[in-house]
Amino acid sequence: MDTKIGSVDSGNSAMCTDVCSVPTNGDVSLVQNYALPFNSADATLGRHLARRLVQVGVSDVFSVPGDFNLTLLDHLIAEPGLNLIGCCNELNAGYAADGYARARGVGACVVTFTVGGLSVLNAIAGAYSENLPVICIVGGPNSNDYGTNRILHHTIGLPDFTQELRCFQTVTCYQAVVNNLEDAHELIDTAISTALKESKPVYISVGCNLPAIPHPTFSREPVPFILSPKVSNKMGLEAAVEAAAGFLNKAVKPVMVGGPKLRVAKACGAFVELADACGYALAVMPSAKGLVPEHHPHFIGTYWGAVSTAFCAEIVESADAYLFAGPIFNDYSSVGYSLLLKKEKAIIVQPDRVTIANGPAFGCVLMKDFFVALAKRLKCNTTAYENYRRIYVPDGHPLKCEPKEPLRVNVLFQHIQTMLSSETAVIAETGDSWFNCQKLKLPPRCGYEFQMQYGSIGWSVGATLGYAQAVPEKRVIACIGDGSFQVTAQDVSTMIRCGQKTIIFLINNGGYTIEVEIHDGPYNVIKNWNYTALVDAIHNGEGNCYTTKVRCEEELVQAIETATGDKKDCLCFIEVIVHKDDTSKELLEWGSRVAAANSRHPNPQ
Repeated sequence: MDTKIGSVDSGNSAMCTDVCSVPTNGDVSLVQNYALPFNSADATLGRHLARRLVQVGVSDVFSVPGDFNLTLLDHLIAEPGLNLIGCCNELNAGYAADGYARARGVGACVVTFTVGGLSVLNAIAGAYSENLPVICIVGGPNSNDYGTNRILHHTIGLPDFTQELRCFQTVTCYQAVVNNLEDAHELIDTAISTALKESKPVYISVGCNLPAIPHPTFSREPVPFILSPKVSNKMGLEAAVEAAAGFLNKAVKPVMVGGPKLRVAKACGAFVELADACGYALAVMPSAKGLVPEHHPHFIGTYWGAVSTAFCAEIVESADAYLFAGPIFNDYSSVGYSLLLKKEKAIIVQPDRVTIANGPAFGCVLMKDFFVALAKRLKCNTTAYENYRRIYVPDGHPLKCEPKEPLRVNVLFQHIQTMLSSETAVIAETGDSWFNCQKLKLPPRCGYEFQMQYGSIGWSVGATLGYAQAVPEKRVIACIGDGSFQVTAQDVSTMIRCGQKTIIFLINNGGYTIEVEIHDGPYNVIKNWNYTALVDAIHNGEGNCYTTKVRCEEELVQAIETATGDKKDCLCFIEVIVHKDDTSKELLEWGSRVAAANSRHPNPQ
């Protein structure tokens, strides 16, 4: 019986692994052989859920205990292939599952009813916006309490237990409330398979009295669930390829731009193969950085309108045809709706739909299939890339620092650039780190993650925890602003407890710099912390942790040498003191355009 689902996409980035795959070994067997006698301690709902998580590629679950989930946690701990990681709060547990799913293809977190569920909700909404399959498990009320008109603790004081469920319905693609054993097997399997098929979060609530009770449905080898592969409509695919090839082959200087939905479509490899075949200039949207190898011979950088990397926007916006693969055009990615693009020049390829200019549109056409077929039909055309090479001027270098001169952000990122390799990954927090990290040139197989669509400040701390746990062979380099760090700082504790070796650059500039550049006010100034001392207190002599505070280039160089040398096996926290007005030129431009979009007057009624 074929019980395998998913395989590693031929794309270069760990971000582009197919759902359910583990990047190190390709295919993952969905079902293992378990033969359990009825009344066995292992023939329980709790162990069944634990085994299912392991079978789909989850080996670490992020949790916060509460009285409604404690018995379930016992059964997760008992599963040999599962590691339970306690987090400091539910928000960070959700962010960690998000980061884990980016590296592994699926993640999971476990919290308690309502008081925990509503705390993790923001992180699950972020995962939904980024198309990440996160399995959110909640320890629910005792099954006997449903319909009794009783009021329970941890709730809002009403006998209606559906408040949490109703909140999750808008940010998950499936919800399972397990309050009896007869259909628990089906509900759990359906929830997990739906998360994998839809690449979205799901919600599973398990009654607190159920995880430890044996039941016949869990006494045998689990009935396997198979994810039926999606297939393109053959006639639609042929028509879409015919129309796209005709459109692009008539163009003089066509270009290709990768978008964030390349990941959910599992089409990174096919997109690169199309670029190989056609010779077009190849760019990415900012939220797709890392999905396309930047060492590709025709790669020209990040297309982000007025804040694109050097010479990229000029080539994209002057093209007479552009193919966008899985784009998301929102006010942030469009720099306040200021992109100089024309619909009649564009082919928009979404995970299951292709639109040619102002029409026609072809549904039931999978992105990966479309790229594979289109590669055979396009004429090679390197005109746009040749134009890029003609106008390209190599990057300049920051002004040389005087001895003991206060450190500048552009100097910091010049040094971070030298740290990158195939054995590293970059996590960029919402804020000026978006723009500075966007300019980093990623070596082959260097990971890269940031949360552009949802843009929740503080996301990076939990996401760094989860990503580093998922790929321990990589050293994560996280760039976090002081304002964002104050939201979620606690789980540096969990990183230390897990023995992680992440390098965190805490950029201390005294406030919410990205908000300052959109609309300034006293609310953007935050109370300064002694961040290094805070992490020292969290460390408290337990585990491996190195901290330092740097104010000039000489101190930065020494800190990096220590972090990559003697302390290479430690969590390294480097607090970087910079001027409050030291921002990238891209943020200054972007902020003014987003501010203009935000402040538009109401249309006349």
